[in-house]
Formats: sequence, C-alpha cells, structure tokens
Amino acid sequence: MTDPSLRGPHELELEMLDLRPAVEAVLMVADQPLDHLTLAQAVGHPPADVEEALHALAAEYDEQGRGFELRSIAGGWRYYTRESVARAVERFVLDGQQARLTQAALETLAVVAYRQPVSRSRVSAIRGVNVDGVVRTLVARGLIEEAGTDAESGAILYRTTSYFLERMGLGSLDELPEIAPMLPELDEVEETPTDG
Repeated sequence: MTDPSLRGPHELELEMLDLRPAVEAVLMVADQPLDHLTLAQAVGHPPADVEEALHALAAEYDEQGRGFELRSIAGGWRYYTRESVARAVERFVLDGQQARLTQAALETLAVVAYRQPVSRSRVSAIRGVNVDGVVRTLVARGLIEEAGTDAESGAILYRTTSYFLERMGLGSLDELPEIAPMLPELDEVEETPTDG
C-alpha cells in the first residue's frame, strides 16, 4: 500500500465516502448534467450502484416535497428548482435586479448618459468623488458598458446600453431631456472664494 502522504489529490480514497451524500455533493457543484458513469468515477463507486442511488434520491426528493428535484435530462442528472416553488426563486432573482439605484449611482449614470463616451476619471472629476465602485455596479446591472479606449490616455470609455434606454423608456439618446433647463441660473450659483 502507498504512503497516504505521497498521494496526489486525484488519488484520494473515495470508496470510504457514503455513496448518496457524495453523489449529492458532486451534483451540487456541477454546471451541467452528469451521467452515472462520470459520477461513479468522481465518487469511487460502481456505476450500477450510482445509477440506483440517483433514482432513489430523485424518488426521495419527490416524496419529501423538497424545493428542488433531481432530474435525468440530456443524458445526465442535474438538480432543478421544483416547479411549485419556482416563483420564490424568480422573485428573489428579480428583486435583486430591480433594487433601486443609490443617489451616487444615479448621478454617475446621468454623467455617463450626457457625456458618453466618457472615462471613469472624467466622471470622477465631474462628480468630485471616486466612482470606480459605482461604475462596476452599473456595468454589472447592464446599464452601461465599455465603449473602447481614449486615444490620448488609454482610459476605458463607457456608454449607456440599450437596456438603459429600455429601462428609461427611450427610443434613442436623442430623447434624453435637455439638461440646461434643470441647471440653476449663473447668478443663483454662489461664487466660490478664490485665492488671489
């Protein structure tokens, strides 16, 4: 027998693991359906035993009315949300996407919309604060996207997306409201003291 300290990670003794929990664990991290032969190799049990365990697990989940089910599909096995509770998952996913934008995100989005394509440093200069995190959030939400690089500085430029137009109810950027009427008159703006 080989010294256990000399074994590589691919040579772990999986036979000692309980079959059903091992199958469940592998299926939990799989990003595509896995057939019983692949699962047998992963958990170190005979394919016939793995196939039997898969059918038993699927029946057990159905019997218990779990929020998920184990289905044989596309030549393999995979976990799926049970249809009777799919609305909860849908609500959870959609609520995350529909969360309100912060004031900082709205201001940054407005700068990008009116000045696009624009770099993060230019947006930061206009807003007077660092906008790196806010820009990442807006990109992740699909409201802005990269639009090439600035020829002089090499900075990444950003623009609004078609999803932004859709969410704003606009057909094109030409439909953005004029910003000038929303700005205060020059004589209403307090002068900032200057040195000199």
